[in-house]
Order: sequence, then C-alpha cells, then structure tokens
Amino acid sequence: MEDVEKTVNDAKTKWDEIVEYVTGPELWFNITIGAVKIILILLIAFLVIRIGRGVITRFFANKRRGPFQISQRREATLNKLVINTLSYVVYFVAFIMILDTFTLDIAALLAGAGVAGLAIGFGAQNLVRDVISGFFIIFEDQFSVGDYIRTSGVEGFVEEVGLRTCKVKAWTGEVHILPNGNVTQVTNFSMHNSIAVVDVSIAYEEDIEKAEKVISELLKELPSRYESMINVPELLGVQSLGASDVVMRIMSEVNPMEHWVIARMIRKEVKNRLDQEGIEIPFPRMVLYSREDQNNLPQNPDE
Repeated sequence: MEDVEKTVNDAKTKWDEIVEYVTGPELWFNITIGAVKIILILLIAFLVIRIGRGVITRFFANKRRGPFQISQRREATLNKLVINTLSYVVYFVAFIMILDTFTLDIAALLAGAGVAGLAIGFGAQNLVRDVISGFFIIFEDQFSVGDYIRTSGVEGFVEEVGLRTCKVKAWTGEVHILPNGNVTQVTNFSMHNSIAVVDVSIAYEEDIEKAEKVISELLKELPSRYESMINVPELLGVQSLGASDVVMRIMSEVNPMEHWVIARMIRKEVKNRLDQEGIEIPFPRMVLYSREDQNNLPQNPDE
C-alpha cells in the first residue's frame, strides 16, 4: 500500500513540475527568444538573397562594358544560375542556424547527413550524371537562356539552365523540363546567323530572264527596309522545273532566328512586284474535254 501511495505521490510531483514548467516564465521566455531568433534568421536570409541578386545583376551588367565582355545570352544563363546557387546556399545556412536555436547537435547532424549523402550518392547515379552534364552544358556554352534549340524530341526557347535540369518552352506555350543527362544531342538555331530560303514559281509562258531581272532589282531594295538582313538577298537562279511552273530560289542571310519572318516578307515583296510587272505566278490547271469535243479531236497528232 505504501508503494502505491509513493508512486502516486511521485506522479503527482512530476505532474506539478511539468505544470509549473509549462506555465512558468522560463519556458515562454525561451520560446519567445527562439521565435525572435528564427524570424531574424529568415529576415537576414531574405535580405542577403535580395541584396545578392542586385549585386550579381549589377556585376553582369558591368561585364558588358568591361574588357572581358560576355554575350547577352551567356550573361542571362550565368546570372540565373549564380542567383539560384546563392539562394540554395543561404537557405541551407539558415536551416542549420534554425536547428541550432533548438539546441540540437549540429555536428552530429552534419556527420549523419554526410554518411547518408554518401549512401544516397551510390543510388543516385542519374542525379550525379545530370549535375555533371549540366556543368559541361554551362562550361562549354552549348546553349544559353533565350536560345532556340532542338533536343531530346523537343524544340523551343530555353527558359532556364540549371545544374540538374533545363527548361525549354515551345512556341505553342508548353514548357518541357529536361534532365541534363538526357540532353545528348543539341541543335542550336541561335548561335549563328540564319538563312531564309524562298522558292518563287513563274509560269512557263513568262520571260524567265525578265523575271530574274525584276526580282534582282527588288532584292537590292530590301536590306534598307528590313534591318534583320545581313546583306542583299541572292537570287540563285532556276531551282527546278515543275509540272506547271519554273521555280527560282532566293537566299538571304539574316540575324539568328529571323529567317521565318524575313522569308514571309520576301514572298510578299516578290508577289507584289511581279503583279506590278504583269508577271504571272502560276496556279494548278486542269483541262477538261467533253465527250463531243473528244470525238472531234484530230486523230493525227500532226493535224
């Protein structure tokens, strides 16, 4: 009986200590101090990222005017990559500092995280491959933010290049997120000047030499109208002989990714000029004979 009473008294004493601790000022003082520390840590992390973004952006902006200049496309890629890296580092440091406010053993946690990271690394070979591939994509400048590329079955503008993934936005609006390890072959349309190719059809009945002269004179006028043209477009001559037309080909060197726009403008300009000169652009024709007309056709081809 005495043992039961002793156990009850011990439990009551423990409960009183817990209630006193919970309702006492020391606990709430420590909670308040911890909450203030966490808020300050998050606020400082936010300010560091905000200021760091401004400094990084200003640094790359100054590079445009410095002796070691970088292209605008590479600047956009490195700018975003450095900002993302800064954010990850600051968030990690803030997380460690928050854990420290809870009086946790940070050294033991980091040691355990290192062992766990090593174990995960053996199983995360694809992740390691993506990171290594991302490093070489950025280091070799295979493509940058704003470039128009075709890779891994997708085609579009590069929106972001990271160490693990890259984002490619199609012209119809879809955003494709590709692991860098899957980017094995890339066609970059933005690194060099593009070529606009336009085929113009002329009717067989027209004077081909006259059509060539008219088109050549028009092409000399186009660079002054369209700044994207690097030089005067070139009329290569007769490209092919179709069923009802003579096809002539025009080529024009233009700024990167401007070949589609310039090709449409060239077609429009050539169409208007040929109409002014009375030169016919052919269209498919079909000749029909009635049964009566067919009976009246001459049997001898020489007749």
